[in-house]
Amino acid sequence: MAADESILEHVGCGEARPTLRLYAWEPACLSLGHAQPFADIDVPRLEARGWEVVRRPTGGRAILHTDELTYSVIGPADDPRLAGSILESYNRLACALLRAVRSLGLDARSNPLSAELSAGAKHGSSNPVCFEVPSAYEITANGKKLIGSAQARRKDGVLQHGSLPLVGHLGRITEALVFPDETFRKEAADRLLARATTVEASLGRVVTWEEAAQAFIGAFESELGLSFERADLSASEAQRTLELADRKYGHSDWTRRV
Repeated sequence: MAADESILEHVGCGEARPTLRLYAWEPACLSLGHAQPFADIDVPRLEARGWEVVRRPTGGRAILHTDELTYSVIGPADDPRLAGSILESYNRLACALLRAVRSLGLDARSNPLSAELSAGAKHGSSNPVCFEVPSAYEITANGKKLIGSAQARRKDGVLQHGSLPLVGHLGRITEALVFPDETFRKEAADRLLARATTVEASLGRVVTWEEAAQAFIGAFESELGLSFERADLSASEAQRTLELADRKYGHSDWTRRV
């Protein structure tokens, strides 16, 4: 999260180029949305499983990051691919996401936000699990949510990041969240499995992180007319990442602030 924000700051002041960042998590980590209550987390259960926790700079609800490819798109606010409203930029990026997963062999689609989905998102606003809550232009496979994304817009830059679950049991996230009792916990896990999926479950085979990453790179280049150059963080970006990790994302004042 610190690296995403560091790149966003550097892009905003013209010290970095628009960036597609692809990464994974080790160890597994539960991320909370920007305004999500920390009280949603069952801390003893989280710690018993060796999972970490962080708060995202973007909205939405909790996601368990493990066995996945995480992407972030970061660019200036006036970039034609990111300009306009949130929904307009979501739609443009969804086209690239859709091409990426289709290139892996998935029968996927991008669903505009209908009145029915809007009502569902409103009624599910107290739900702590991100992948149960519909969102605009979400990528689905076989009618189930496949990629969840969220966006933060600042004066000089835009950050959108999201998760593509590759393998594993999506219901695991409920093991670290607060529920009235175990019946509610099981029902939440069952609902999640009914509404969301992984690449392996949809495709019937395992897709490696590297295979998925190459699909994302190719799709973003062809769909959005880009040409990427692979690079590490600059010295300034790396230093700012360490500062943000220490003073913000690794600090309880940020993580437990809501």
